[in-house]
Amino acid sequence: MIRLEARQSVPGWLRLASAAGAGLAALALVAIPIAAAGVDVLEAYALMAKGAFGSVFAASETLTRATPLILTGLAAAVAFRAKLWNIGAEGQLYAGALAAVAVGSGAISAPPAVMVPMVLAAGALAGALLMLGPALLKLRFGADEVVTTLLLNFVVLLFVQMMLEGPMKDPMGLGWPQSMPVTDEASLPKLMARTRLHAGLVIGLVLAVAVAVLLRRTVWGFEIRAVGENEAAARYAGIPVTATMVRVALISGGLAGLAGVGEVAGLKGYLTSDLSPGFGYAGIVVAMLAGLSPLGVIAAALFIAGVFVGADSMSRATGVSNYLADLVVAMSLLCVLVGGFLTRFRIRLKRGR
Repeated sequence: MIRLEARQSVPGWLRLASAAGAGLAALALVAIPIAAAGVDVLEAYALMAKGAFGSVFAASETLTRATPLILTGLAAAVAFRAKLWNIGAEGQLYAGALAAVAVGSGAISAPPAVMVPMVLAAGALAGALLMLGPALLKLRFGADEVVTTLLLNFVVLLFVQMMLEGPMKDPMGLGWPQSMPVTDEASLPKLMARTRLHAGLVIGLVLAVAVAVLLRRTVWGFEIRAVGENEAAARYAGIPVTATMVRVALISGGLAGLAGVGEVAGLKGYLTSDLSPGFGYAGIVVAMLAGLSPLGVIAAALFIAGVFVGADSMSRATGVSNYLADLVVAMSLLCVLVGGFLTRFRIRLKRGR
């Protein structure tokens, strides 16, 4: 007979092993369709690794792809720690990008030392305010934030498309639905010459450390963790649950909004309706793969970004579809959920009569 026994505590090494095992298990499962396509699995994965980290340019592309994933992963990790299920990072990313373009495309004239912080603040504020609505609906009326944040993604994307076809359309864009470009003064500086790597990566790394310190070393962080563990007990202990949830919503939405700022002010230079290939949703996988650890988000984002960048290179060499990367991400999430279950429970075999 199989019996599940809840663990009294989960050691850190087990959480780390669970996350690493989930990634390896996902790659093992994806090896099945690769082999079915008639491609050598080891060769395919070697090509994927080389395409992601095999040269300075490849590594810079992986880091560029990881930048928005770090920020959306942090957004999900902070919210999930408080049991606030923010599924709207995609919409918050677009809101942040839209605000960044509105401020940084020439409406205000100032030197870079002023414009860059203004653009970052505008994007973070837009993302934070977008998340504030679902949080207040949850606290006041008990509305399911999974539904409200998810549906807001489509509302925001439609609003962005309307703005790109209307007041924010670039008159020099030859009819393409894109915004006016961000000025040089409002653009994030490049980190390496002749690459697309920009200062958004530094912002993401600094914020990952800051969030880790917030959650582990501050009273606010203790309140966030307490509310996430047991909201009723936290309320009984005198923790301001409503204020804590509002605070978490603002931080989470602001982080996702900064991901949008990085994409328009650091990478692309202007806003289009296909700015994000799903960074907001992939951020959920990053957060889960990291075990909701802010520092773990960095490693998880690099893994997911490496899969996407390496899959493109591998696809060109072997003919296997680069949609394989989406399969790896999906399987990673599934394996993380299974791994999380196994870290919370021990499986005991009980011999029957």
